[in-house]
Amino acid sequence: MNLASIDLNLLVALDALISEAHVGRAARKIGLSQPAASHALKRLRDLLGDPLLVRVGSRMELTPRANDLRESLGEALHRVRRVFDAESFEPKASTRHFSIMMQDHIGHLVVPPLVKRAHSMAPGIRLDVLPWQSPSSIKAERFRFIDLIISCSTDEIAGFQRETLFTDTEVTVVRKGHPAVSRMKSLKTFLHSSHVAVVGRGLTEDPVDRWLREEGMARHVALRVPSYVQALQTVARCDLVAFVPKRLAESLQSSLSLTMLPPPIDPGEYREFLFHPLRAAQDPASLWLRELVLEIGERLDRRS
Repeated sequence: MNLASIDLNLLVALDALISEAHVGRAARKIGLSQPAASHALKRLRDLLGDPLLVRVGSRMELTPRANDLRESLGEALHRVRRVFDAESFEPKASTRHFSIMMQDHIGHLVVPPLVKRAHSMAPGIRLDVLPWQSPSSIKAERFRFIDLIISCSTDEIAGFQRETLFTDTEVTVVRKGHPAVSRMKSLKTFLHSSHVAVVGRGLTEDPVDRWLREEGMARHVALRVPSYVQALQTVARCDLVAFVPKRLAESLQSSLSLTMLPPPIDPGEYREFLFHPLRAAQDPASLWLRELVLEIGERLDRRS
């Protein structure tokens, strides 16, 4: 049978005729005139090669073929309606998996409140935090499996829309009791102290060192580590100096016994962005997750 030749309205008429076993009642059920319902029955008989309804005395009865169609037709119409109905998202019943890519220091700020909030509303979902990779180095097909990206990059990502998540800046951090803490606001002391640099995946140096070089300065780097969290954990146990995002330092200041200081040169502010795919712009589940993350960003900004 050529599906392209089938009028979907005939399926609606067939469902009404089978459920009512009466042309007049079927016509009223689906808003047709009786002649139109009779014409639909004739087309269905020709299409299926079966009379479907036969007169027995004063009433109409279903043929065996029509009885066989009763259950499967209802299921088929339900599936067709689902194709055209707007997709819904019920958090409490969902088992959706979401993939989010962010750097470790952003994960430290965002993931715990996101997990708490998301699983209180949708206990069956799963959040996958992906290892950080520069979006510029990701193959296009991999983006199809990423629901959100958080990055401070101002570069566009093809197929993604960007929104500001929160603002941040950088601060000098040393351990409590550091011997040079009282002099660390001095540019000379800052540059000549032993620093821990953060060189993430795909980088050859800490962006701070590139920035200092552009300003005609250089600091003494004694250690290079791949993450800001590791840098702060190290600083807490020795006399190295870290230059890290302020919001991360604030979150770990108490637990690691750290001292935060304004740097001797103004680093300015920067923004962390939430990138979300255009393909999911109207997807209810994606919208729900996006709003949760944006709420966390707003709370971080309110702490300033």
